[in-house]
Amino acid sequence: MTSPVRVVLADDHPMFRYGLAAAIAASPEIEIVGEAADGRELLALVDGAGPDVVITDLTMPGMDGATATRAILARHPEVSVLVLTMHDENKTLIEALRAGARGYLLKGADRTEIIRAVLAVAAGESVYGTGIARRISDFFIGADADRATTVFPELTDRERQVLKLVAAGCGNHDIARRLALSEKTVRNHVSAILFKLQVGNRAAAVAKARDAGLGGSR
Repeated sequence: MTSPVRVVLADDHPMFRYGLAAAIAASPEIEIVGEAADGRELLALVDGAGPDVVITDLTMPGMDGATATRAILARHPEVSVLVLTMHDENKTLIEALRAGARGYLLKGADRTEIIRAVLAVAAGESVYGTGIARRISDFFIGADADRATTVFPELTDRERQVLKLVAAGCGNHDIARRLALSEKTVRNHVSAILFKLQVGNRAAAVAKARDAGLGGSR
């Protein structure tokens, strides 16, 4: 029998933590192993409890969720962080992803969606709430669309989108989900990109894209 996913919760509102813990602990696949009210408490709790997944808000006293996420992953890279917040702004979204969060849900998400997200990030997947994935794609693709057209005119629009995400560090599975493509189609686009850019491998394509000012580290 598979062991339940060990989860730590962090939110500065005790009633919200209580309700969230009660909702997701009802799943036999999840075990709540601790709760924290701020980022510093969360960091200490992760050090001691050894969870598989952290669910954290972003706005908390002392140390915010993004800072705590960065610190947790520096110490425990095997832990998956799922952000659950009311903040719907691009700035907070991108900040959380850059800190290393594997998922981003808004607090309007229902119990089923949260449980599904916890299990997905525990399995190494990335999960985003309704509309979030499209905004991430637009952010990474749109910011440099004109530059990509100028620098790599030999690529199609779709190939430029794929190259932008490759240069941002995304794997084929991530790219396929963000662009609503099959992984086979993504692989075909990557092969076409390598051929057109006259490079031998994915790393060389990333280097060439970043030298042109596209992508960058996530």
